[in-house]
Amino acid sequence: MAKPAVVVVGADKGGVGKTTVSRTLLDYFSANNVPTRAFDTESPRGTLKRFHPDITEIVDMTTTSDQMKIFDTLNATSPSVTVIDVRAGLLSPALASLRDIGFLDAAKAGQITFAVFHILGPSIASLDEIAETAGFMTGAKYFLVKNFINDTQFFQWDQATYNSYFHRIKDATELTIPKLNEMAYEQVEVSSVPFLKFVANKGINDEAANYSFVLRGYVRHWLANVWSEFDRIHLTDIVGSKPSGRSSEK
Repeated sequence: MAKPAVVVVGADKGGVGKTTVSRTLLDYFSANNVPTRAFDTESPRGTLKRFHPDITEIVDMTTTSDQMKIFDTLNATSPSVTVIDVRAGLLSPALASLRDIGFLDAAKAGQITFAVFHILGPSIASLDEIAETAGFMTGAKYFLVKNFINDTQFFQWDQATYNSYFHRIKDATELTIPKLNEMAYEQVEVSSVPFLKFVANKGINDEAANYSFVLRGYVRHWLANVWSEFDRIHLTDIVGSKPSGRSSEK
């Protein structure tokens, strides 16, 4: 049986586009035929579940019962990858909970594959998050994600300060999520479908849709650039999956 893999996506600051990154991960795993489930911790409403309702469950990660829903089921044979979209402001508390239940020790011992996608904001406060989060990263694959989806500018005013924070973290890998055309992003939001379905001109139930050819093109090009970043870090290898070939539509 394959070793379970857990991918946590989060930040201690809101408005940095963490759910957008979670959505690209779910599309990437889907296109690479990697069995995946997701947990949306924006309880009780949820944002991720709106785009990926079939594989996403809304949970309150601060409660023991919902922690059990996630982690007591990791050894199920399928799906092999669990993506957790952590509610804004809860990344550090969530990691502390994982430490307290012994999850981080299990990851350190090689029983579980653990990866963290830490979505950075453009402020020094976001850099301070790195220092706080780093203490939990032993045994984890740690990715620092610059998400330009909101036209964010990252520390151009003081690159040396940014580098001094970044290089404190041993084995951290930097990822870049490029900006998506605003109108294209808004159209996907209105459509409430995964990026993949939007590109394929399909509705949520795979019915034929009538999305703009131009906006679909923007999303297709953007998604390919995002996926090239995931390919660069060999994400399917990290989660222990041997994809049978990428499909362009789902």
